[in-house]
Amino acid sequence: MDELELLKKDWKKDTTKYPQLTYKEIYTMIHAKSSNIVKWIFIISLLEFGFWLIISVILKGTSISEKMNDLDIDHILIPLTIISYVVLVYFFYQFYINHKNISATDNSKTLIENILKTRQTVKQYVIFNLAFLVIGTFLGAAYGFKHDPIVTEQLQAASLNGGVFQIYAGVIVATIALLAIVVGLLLFIYWLTYGLLLKRLNRNYTELKKLEV
Repeated sequence: MDELELLKKDWKKDTTKYPQLTYKEIYTMIHAKSSNIVKWIFIISLLEFGFWLIISVILKGTSISEKMNDLDIDHILIPLTIISYVVLVYFFYQFYINHKNISATDNSKTLIENILKTRQTVKQYVIFNLAFLVIGTFLGAAYGFKHDPIVTEQLQAASLNGGVFQIYAGVIVATIALLAIVVGLLLFIYWLTYGLLLKRLNRNYTELKKLEV
C-alpha cells in the first residue's frame, strides 16, 4: 500500500488529526509518483537490453557460437539483429518521451492520457520481445534443420526405415516445449518488473479519474 492510500485511511479514522489535502496537493503527489514509475520503466528497459548484450558477448567463442558459425546463418541473424536493435531503440525513445511528457504535465487530463500511452507502449514492448523470440527461434530451427550435417545424416538414415515423420515431430515438439518454458519464464520476469510498475501506474490512473469526477 502506498502513502496516498495510507493517508486516505487515516483521514477516514480521524479527520481532525490530519489536514485535508487540496486537489492540487493530491495531484502533485500522483504526478510525482507517476513520473518516477515511468522513469524506472525506462531504466529497466535499458538494463534488460544491457543484460542480453552482455550475454551475447559471453557466448562469443563458446560451443554455441561455434555451432552457429558452422551453420553459416549470418544472412539470417544479421538482418534479425538489425531489426531488433532498430525497434528496441524506438521503444527506448518512447519510454524516454513518455517520462519527459509526464514530468512536464501540468493538468490531470493530460497526465491521464500520458499514463494510458505509457501502458500501451509497455504492452507493445513486451509483445514485440516475445513475438521476436518465437519467430527467431522457429526461423533458426528451420534453417538448422536443413543445413545441420548431423540432422541431415539422421534424416537420411530415418528415410530408410520410414522414420522421417518421427524426427520432424520430435523437433517441433521439443522446440515448442522449450519456447513455452522460456516464454513462461520471461512473462514471469516481465510481471515482476514492468507488471508491478504498471499496477502502481494503474492505481495512479484510478485516483486521477476520481479527481476528474
